[in-house]
Amino acid sequence: SCSRAKDVTMPAKLPVSFFSPRSPVVDLFRGQLDYAEQLRQDSEITLYFFYAPWCGQSIAAREEIEHVASSLSDQVLFVAINCWWNQGKCRKQKHFFYFPVIHLYHRSFGPIEYKGPMSAVYIEKFVRRVMTPLLYISSRSKLLDFLSNYEPGVVGYFEFNASPQPPGYLTFFTSALHSLKKDHLGTVRFGVVTDKRVARELSLQRSGSVYLHRHANTSLIYPKDIMNYTAENICKWALENREMLIRWLRPHGGKSLLLNNELKKGPALLIFIPYNPLAEIHPLLDEITKVALEYHKCNKSQAAEPDLQHLGDTDSPASDSSVTDAHPKRSDPFSIARSPCCNTVVLPQWHSISRTHNVCELCVNQTLGVKPNKVHVPRCNFLEIEAALDSFYLQEHTFFQVISNTIECSNFLSFYSPFSYYTACCRTVNRHFLSFISSEKTIFQTPKVAFSSHGKKANTQFSIPHIEDRNCFIPDLNISSMNITGLSCRTNKTLNLYLLDSNLFWIYAERLGASRSTHLKEFAAIVDMKEEVHYVLDQNQSLVGPTLENFIKNFSVLYSPLRRHLVDDPPSPPPEQRVLTEVTTHTFHQTVLSSEKNVLLLYYAQWCGFCASLNHIFIQLARLLPPDNFTVARIDVTRNDLPWEFMTDRLPTILFFPHQRKAQSVKFPEDLSVNLPNLLKFILHHSSLSASEPCTKECQHKESVLQQGHISHLEREIQKLRSEISALHQAHEQLQAQLSEARRDEQRLQQQKHTLEKQHKTLQLHSEQLQATYDQKNQELLEMAEKLQELADASENLLKENALLRILVAAREGKLQSRDEIKESLQSEQTLSEDNSVSPSTATATLEEKRIDNIDTIETEHSSGNRTE
Repeated sequence: SCSRAKDVTMPAKLPVSFFSPRSPVVDLFRGQLDYAEQLRQDSEITLYFFYAPWCGQSIAAREEIEHVASSLSDQVLFVAINCWWNQGKCRKQKHFFYFPVIHLYHRSFGPIEYKGPMSAVYIEKFVRRVMTPLLYISSRSKLLDFLSNYEPGVVGYFEFNASPQPPGYLTFFTSALHSLKKDHLGTVRFGVVTDKRVARELSLQRSGSVYLHRHANTSLIYPKDIMNYTAENICKWALENREMLIRWLRPHGGKSLLLNNELKKGPALLIFIPYNPLAEIHPLLDEITKVALEYHKCNKSQAAEPDLQHLGDTDSPASDSSVTDAHPKRSDPFSIARSPCCNTVVLPQWHSISRTHNVCELCVNQTLGVKPNKVHVPRCNFLEIEAALDSFYLQEHTFFQVISNTIECSNFLSFYSPFSYYTACCRTVNRHFLSFISSEKTIFQTPKVAFSSHGKKANTQFSIPHIEDRNCFIPDLNISSMNITGLSCRTNKTLNLYLLDSNLFWIYAERLGASRSTHLKEFAAIVDMKEEVHYVLDQNQSLVGPTLENFIKNFSVLYSPLRRHLVDDPPSPPPEQRVLTEVTTHTFHQTVLSSEKNVLLLYYAQWCGFCASLNHIFIQLARLLPPDNFTVARIDVTRNDLPWEFMTDRLPTILFFPHQRKAQSVKFPEDLSVNLPNLLKFILHHSSLSASEPCTKECQHKESVLQQGHISHLEREIQKLRSEISALHQAHEQLQAQLSEARRDEQRLQQQKHTLEKQHKTLQLHSEQLQATYDQKNQELLEMAEKLQELADASENLLKENALLRILVAAREGKLQSRDEIKESLQSEQTLSEDNSVSPSTATATLEEKRIDNIDTIETEHSSGNRTE
């Protein structure tokens, strides 16, 4: 008997070392997580590299980790753990959704997960931040360098008089590690001041005070009386109140909403620069930082970089327990607030046929009289803007003039606050010249300023300075004279500034329009998702501060001179004979709008299956129409951008651009099926001139030439069709002959089929007969077998009886022989007894008879027993 085979499972191969034996990284390729924990106890800084041996990203990051380990192995313990082997403790205890994973530990604090780029310079920079989360600030110059950085700075003041650390120092140290744990980009820098003189520059008096520096807003001191002094609270307070003038974007390469979430916040300026985190100086980054600080610094009196001589007066709190007003007291009691809200207003035209407008800049300002210590009011309050607009439109007739060469300004008192007022400056402009505002020749170079006062009159001695005193009135009228300082607060098109490392994310720059052949990977672009446009800074210009300032100014004006950038499909070499013309962004104007032909344009996409099914129809249409007068083209809308008036939100879309009336494009009706007859009717209907338009002799001549061209072209097509018909007739005759021969073959096959069916029936009948005979013979054989079995049983019984009979005969013969012997002996004894006496002989005879009777009885029982068996 055979037993069922058992399932055989091949065990997994034992893991092998992932890192080289000469590598400074300790490779626990069997997932010994417990041993890794023992190693961590003896090291101050430990880096865990969790990997999977088959993971491509783990293999790519292996070289980067070895490079970092070769630089920091004397200070940091690098441990690589195979977290994929199913027998290892790491696989049993850890459940990662991706590989590789990097965790850092600072003594007992951790894990701090690193989520940045898997590049050696970025990993080393992050490890060094974990090694020294606090920067020691020992002098005023170092404090200035620390505060002038674009990253938010948190400074703690501690007097190291106690041993080993002053109270609160470990809490502040741990808060720096918490910030690295919550924000892997490390956008908040923590520093420590131990000198009283340096601490006084920040108005820090008591040991344990924490100071958050902000460039454009009032700096803050950690409120110990409101919040508990814990590491989590300090970190949370710093992250919530930090000032993000520039933010780094580092997409991790997988699916994420990072760019989408940032671009939805508003227009964004994306700046791509080559960045080395380990470099000591970054000149280009410093220049961009300076532009960002100027752009967000709404108070013009503040410099772009912090000055230690005024830190205690301009942007530092007055005490370590509360946040007070940061502005110094000035001699002028009616200075303009450092962050006014401005809104540009365009008045309607004075006449329906006029191209003249009144453009005004309306600002909400606050006086610096009596103010509370703490002001938590949004910079641009909606109610104040609404009240300012209402007041302005009530006084609209004051600025409404046909043509005025002066700039009129006016002040309106606020309805809500005695410390607020509204300033409006208006100027009559011609819309025709607004597109050339960046040129040197402009009609607003030397304007005459005229002032008027409305609303409540004030004493001229203490009159509030007008908006033109800030040298930034109506920025849309003169870009060259516009100051970028505080521009983010004076325009409705505020930009969010973002930085990207072009060494890692240059592919995004190429998608935005950067040149692929450039060697210097510097690029800037403005993306406005709401308006669905983006602008590209000319790559021929060097990416420096003045260039970025002009780029931001040109975007911020009301009538921006920036030209929208349209994504274009890279041109491909055209084949020798192409029926359909492929249109791109750059060739759209030349092929469609400026062409002397009638153009039929198909909007399609690569993913559109129905669009692909229309290709053969448009190919036939292009062959039918005369190429001298008609062009059949198509454009891929997913790889090319078009002007908004020619955009579509449905695919496929068919537009027809008639000759000499390209602006009056006609859309193919959506209720009609897209086929050749409908397209021909649609084109012929809209390509002819309207009956209401007069037709000159030249027009008639062109029409006749066009008709003659149609006729000759149709005649050629008819001749081609006739030749095709004759060829089809010949093919039809050949097909008829083949069909007749096929029919004859089919008849023969039918006859053969009938013959085979008859033979099959005969064979089936013979088979049934043979089956019946077989069954009959089989039954007879079974009966004979039963009879033979009976005969065999009977013969066996006879043999047994014969053997018994032989035994009985032998026994009988023995009896007879013994009887004869007994008789002979009896006779001899009788002869002897006669001589003696009669009684003994009688007794002997009696005994002999009993013996014989016994013998007969035994034989009778034996024979009866044999019969029974």
